[in-house]
Amino acid sequence: MHSDPSDHPEQPRPRGIYLLPNLFTTAALFAGFYAIIAATKGQFETAAIAIFIAMVLDGLDGRVARLTNTQSAFGAEYDSLSDMVSFGIAPALIMYEWALHTLGKLGWLAAFIYTAGAALRLARFNTQVGIADKRYFQGLPSPAAAAIMMGLVWVGHDFNFQGQDLYIAALIITIAAGLLMVSNMRYYSFKDFDPRNKVPFVALLVMVLVFVLISLDPAQVLFYVFLIYAAHGPVLTINGLRHKRNLRSKESEPPSAE
Repeated sequence: MHSDPSDHPEQPRPRGIYLLPNLFTTAALFAGFYAIIAATKGQFETAAIAIFIAMVLDGLDGRVARLTNTQSAFGAEYDSLSDMVSFGIAPALIMYEWALHTLGKLGWLAAFIYTAGAALRLARFNTQVGIADKRYFQGLPSPAAAAIMMGLVWVGHDFNFQGQDLYIAALIITIAAGLLMVSNMRYYSFKDFDPRNKVPFVALLVMVLVFVLISLDPAQVLFYVFLIYAAHGPVLTINGLRHKRNLRSKESEPPSAE
């Protein structure tokens, strides 16, 4: 005997949003927006630091959501929009105001290439959630691309360089970062790292060393760390292709006669 659907009314969907993870996302969005305001006032070091703060907050919101079991579709979409502002639009505008404006049309076209690359990178990431290998990113992550851009600005400020003194480096890094974001290069995601697991004692020493280096010269250390991370993608991809090619060649070899 079939029961009447009216006997089991559909449960109303819970309204509202989770506060804690979205607070971190809002703070990251605020940092990105503040970076744009600081750049318009010529405060480029402050703008660069604000983007790095946005990176830290962006890394925390997802982890907080997973730890507190407060993941939601709203949070994922909100985080993506926040990333577009903080790591897509803001770095491009800051770099343009700092150095690229001296190149005229070429300067703002380079900034647009970066912005479009960030938008396409985020859109592709959203469509691959639950499908792609979580151990790797496809294309340079937008926070890392923003870190390279803002690292150059921060280092230049520390060495008393004006933006127009480094406009060639700014142009190359801006276009390269934009293209790497939409490339098929594989980048290690560190998502399989669980801080609750035991690690060798030397790992703790390495972490202490990293903190010491960052405290000594945060601008240079962060810039070179993310520059190395950006370079490791092509190396990782090429090694993977070589490994697959070697496997195929071994499979295609005829068995040796005894």
